[in-house]
Amino acid sequence: MLGFVNAGRVHPAQLSLHSRSSYIPGPATRRISCLSDQRASRQPIEPAAASAQESSGEAREHTLSKKQPQSSWNAKRAGADADSPSDFLSNLGEGQDYNINVDHGQNVQQIDSLFVGDILGKKSDIADGSLRDWDFRKFEHLVGDYYVAPKFLDAMALHITKNYMAEKGCFASKIKVPLIMGIWGPKGQGKSFQAELVFKKMGIEPIIMSAGELEHEWAGTPGRLIRERYRKAAEVSRVRGKMSCLLINDIDAGLGHFANTQVTVNNQIVVGTLMNLCDDPNRVSVYQVWRDSDFIQRVPIIVTGNDLSHMFAPLIRDGRMSKFYWKPDRVDLSNILHQMYKDDGLSFEDMGVLLDMFPQQPLDFFGALRSAVYDDQIRDWIQEDVLKNKITDEDANLSEVSRRLVSKKGLPVFNKVEVTLDGLVAQGRRLAQEQQMVNEHKLSQDYLKDTGPSQPGLIGLKG
Repeated sequence: MLGFVNAGRVHPAQLSLHSRSSYIPGPATRRISCLSDQRASRQPIEPAAASAQESSGEAREHTLSKKQPQSSWNAKRAGADADSPSDFLSNLGEGQDYNINVDHGQNVQQIDSLFVGDILGKKSDIADGSLRDWDFRKFEHLVGDYYVAPKFLDAMALHITKNYMAEKGCFASKIKVPLIMGIWGPKGQGKSFQAELVFKKMGIEPIIMSAGELEHEWAGTPGRLIRERYRKAAEVSRVRGKMSCLLINDIDAGLGHFANTQVTVNNQIVVGTLMNLCDDPNRVSVYQVWRDSDFIQRVPIIVTGNDLSHMFAPLIRDGRMSKFYWKPDRVDLSNILHQMYKDDGLSFEDMGVLLDMFPQQPLDFFGALRSAVYDDQIRDWIQEDVLKNKITDEDANLSEVSRRLVSKKGLPVFNKVEVTLDGLVAQGRRLAQEQQMVNEHKLSQDYLKDTGPSQPGLIGLKG
C-alpha cells in the first residue's frame, strides 16, 4: 500500500526552516517552491518511512510550540518570579533610566531635574496635567458676603434659565429665545463684578473673554476662538453636568463703530460669528470643518459694554440679543457700599453721607477709596524701614525699595487700617480733584488740532 503526503499540508521540516530563517521569498519564488513541493509529495514512499516521518514531524511541532514566544502583555521578564503579577512591559518601563514615559521628564524622581523646585512643584511635566490651563472660572477667590442687586440677579438668572429650557425643548419650536444678553450702562458701575457674583450664586462655570481677544494679526483667529470657547462651554455642560456660558466683557470696545476708527476683517468675522451662533446655536463649525452629525448643546452668551448703540444693528436686534440697562440706584449703591465697609465699623447711614458728598461718582470710585487708605502705611514703610529717610531727600537710596520688592525679602505685613468716614471723605476729595484736572485741561485738544479740511491730523486721522 503506497502512502502519499497531503499536498495542502505544510511539512514540519519546511515550517522549521522558515521559522529559523529571516529570508522571505517573493511571489515568484513561492510559486516555484510550491510546485516543486507538490511534485515531491506525489512520489510514493514506503509506509514505514511515512510513519517515522509523521512521528518526527509531531515531535518537531511539539518543540516549536514550546519555543514559540508569548505575547509581550503577559510574558515574564527573564529571571523574574513566575508568580509576579507584573508583565514584561511593566518591568521594562520600571527599569528605564531615560525619558520614554509621560511621567518622566521634568520630575524629581527622574534624571532630569532642571525644573524641579518649589515654583513648578515636584512634578512639573505638563503631560501629567498639573500645568494644563483651565479655561473655566469657579470664582473661588470671591470669599465673603457680597451684595447682589436683585434686578441684576433677576435679569441674568432669567436669561440663563430660559436658554437652558429652550435646549431641553420646554418651548414650542416657533418661539425664538435670544441667545445673547447685552448688559450695558455707565462706566464703573460693577457690571462684570455683579455678573461674576451671579455666576457664583448659581453655580455656573463660565468661559470669560475680553475685548482684547477680538482682534488678531491673523484674520479669522478671533472668530475661531469664539467658536472654540463656545464649544468648550457646551462640552463642559454636557459631560460634567455643570451649567456654563460664554461671557465677553467690554464688547463695544472691540466691535463698536466710533468716529475715525477702522473696521477690520476680524471685526466683520466676529460679528458674523456671533450672528450665526444666535441663528443656529447647535451647529458650530471650527477650522472650516462642517459635519452633518455634529450637534452641540446650546449655551447662553452674555456680553457687557458701555454703549451698545455703536454695535452692528442686526447683531443687537431683539431676536438675537436681549438688552439690560444697568445703573444702580441709591438703594443698590448703599447696600453695595455697606457690604464693602461694614467690617470697618461704618453704618448704613454713613454710606448715605458718602453718597451725598460725591453724588455723581460711579461705584468704582468708592472702591478706589478703600485701597487709598493704605497709602499712608506704605509711605511710612518706605521712609522708616527701607530708606531711613524721606522719599524726597536727595541721598535717598530708592534702589533698596526695588531690591526688596523683587527679592520678596523684608516685606511688611500691614495692620488693619482704621477706616473712618472723615478719612474716606478726604481721600474722595483728592481723587475728585484729580478727575477735575483731567476734565478741565483737555491737553489732547492742543495736541490733536485739525490742521485743515484736507490735511490729516497728527495721528494720521482728521480731528
